[in-house]
Amino acid sequence: MAESIKDRVAIIGMGSTKFGENFEMSFLDMAVEAAYEAYQDAGIDPKEVQAGWLGTFAPDQAGGFMGQAGSFLATAISLKDRPVTRVTNYCATGMEAIRNAAFAVAAGVFDIVIAVGCEKMRDVGPRESLIKQIITHGHPIIGKGQTAPGMFAMMATVHFKRFGTTKEDLAKVAVKNHYNGVRNPKAHFRKEIKLEQALKAPLISDPLGLFDCCPTTDGAAAAILTTPALAKQIKKNGEYILVKGMGLSVVTDTRYFEPGNEYTGFHATQNAAKLAYKDAGIKDPVKELDCAEVHDCFTITEILNYEDLGLCKKGEGGAFIREGRSALSGDMPVNTSGGLKSCGHPIGASGVRMTYEIYQQLLGRAGDRQIKDAELGLIHNLGGPGSVACVAIYGR
Repeated sequence: MAESIKDRVAIIGMGSTKFGENFEMSFLDMAVEAAYEAYQDAGIDPKEVQAGWLGTFAPDQAGGFMGQAGSFLATAISLKDRPVTRVTNYCATGMEAIRNAAFAVAAGVFDIVIAVGCEKMRDVGPRESLIKQIITHGHPIIGKGQTAPGMFAMMATVHFKRFGTTKEDLAKVAVKNHYNGVRNPKAHFRKEIKLEQALKAPLISDPLGLFDCCPTTDGAAAAILTTPALAKQIKKNGEYILVKGMGLSVVTDTRYFEPGNEYTGFHATQNAAKLAYKDAGIKDPVKELDCAEVHDCFTITEILNYEDLGLCKKGEGGAFIREGRSALSGDMPVNTSGGLKSCGHPIGASGVRMTYEIYQQLLGRAGDRQIKDAELGLIHNLGGPGSVACVAIYGR
């Protein structure tokens, strides 16, 4: 039987750029800023880092093949002659970098490692990036006209019909996350919106409007991982967090369009959550978790995530947001950072940035968005869509 990773890995330092249209920064500029903030936060020298993982999804968009291999990161953040691996796994890419780094520490192969998530998405036009890739390289029939908003809009329509969820429920997710984003200096969008603004916004793919969709964004974030024993020596003030559980679930690429898919949730998220909860020993996530950062690429996705992660029963996601349970003042605050909705979604960086937010919450550093006495937090990424999901639990 596989051993649990619980309490075998610590995060002692983290860093993040501001997420947004970072036209003045190159791919490596962002990686360097995030990594060196993490070094400083951890109180270590780059020479102490024994290995690194770079998470980036679409390096060609950065120009000059930047990010296609770990060597780019090795040069930039002073890891010469040390192993650096580039990883990618759809929108879970950033979490995959941290996950692989954590397993290397837990296995006893390395004592101190770094995971960096970095992505440049604003330096290219949309028709030259993700949409073009789907059209030119996707399924010859399904791929034509297929977009992420279109696919998630189908799920919103089904949820509306089956469970009575409304467009106003989606708007409440956007309003909440923009409210939180104002209080996050690292967020892309830092402006509150009104419910009526969200409801009257231009349609992107009915019923999803402009404020139901996260933006494409530039950004980078980094984490320093080590053993709990070394964490106690390095961070004598106790300012570090522990990995409590991790779960990765991968299903087939075509699952979204498979016969029998009810379009009311994601099997990958449900399974990844079960794995992480088992690792962490969590029986009742709402009672045991203090906060969560979940993958709100669209407002409907956050509602589906409430259900798939076991924060409420199937079909009750609309009521969960309607009752204010996921607000900063609710019993289960979700996306205290502002989520992908306010922070944006530079694919390879998002999972590390979300970890950064839970790290800040657990250490009491989250300022105006701080959750009282936060002890245990969850991170979740979903990609594909629906073909891969990762869930991680962190604690003090």
